[in-house]
Amino acid sequence: MAGRLQGKVAIITGTGSGMGRAAALMFAREGAKVVGCDLNPAAGSVADEVRAAGGEMVSLQPVDLSRPAGAEQLVAFALERFGGFDIVYNNAAMAYFAFVPDMDYETFARTQREEVDIIFHLLRAAWPHLIARGGGSIINTASTAAKRASAGQGMLAHSAAKAAVIAMTRQYATEGAPHGIRANTVSPGMIRSAQTEPLMKQPGWTERAVSRQLIKRIGEPQDVVYAALFLASDESALITGTDLGVDGGTLAA
Repeated sequence: MAGRLQGKVAIITGTGSGMGRAAALMFAREGAKVVGCDLNPAAGSVADEVRAAGGEMVSLQPVDLSRPAGAEQLVAFALERFGGFDIVYNNAAMAYFAFVPDMDYETFARTQREEVDIIFHLLRAAWPHLIARGGGSIINTASTAAKRASAGQGMLAHSAAKAAVIAMTRQYATEGAPHGIRANTVSPGMIRSAQTEPLMKQPGWTERAVSRQLIKRIGEPQDVVYAALFLASDESALITGTDLGVDGGTLAA
């Protein structure tokens, strides 16, 4: 199955760490030319890792995709380096949590900017170039939080944002189909990341988290990226407008 993305160019956001870093390494290993980006100025080291492993990657940082100018800059960077792109993997996002009595508007709105607007701006800039390319694959990162509430964490803003991501992806799929553009979401459950590592150090937290899953372990970044790789590849040519859960069976439990 090697070379599943041979000849394709992939924009992957948030490649500085976690799932974005794993995606850059995996997509490049499967033959894609990767265009990465991150807010973190040090994120360029991931491109060095990819090239050291024999892959091809360029990276733009720092860039703020929650603003239109940042998204336009990233698309221009991809066009300049590779002339076009076939895959847009919207991995980057940041959520802010508070229970309902403590949820102020700025926290709510900031979450929407950094989980919803960040996708809108990039796809608005990328859309005409995907059409000109003759189609492509969009993978947006949603979450099980879009479908399941939590009594233990204040997820009002995060749940609203990720539900919006799933809904808007269906619309991208609908409008993209005549142009050969597919759009799908991946919905991670509890995955090891910079945001979850501090929680996992709390006594009993991990045990409580996995008790809500059918598969009794915390997910790793590559678990999510394997799903994204499938959706990016031609193996999923008949799949669009769908949400693929990578949650250890959380929604089935």
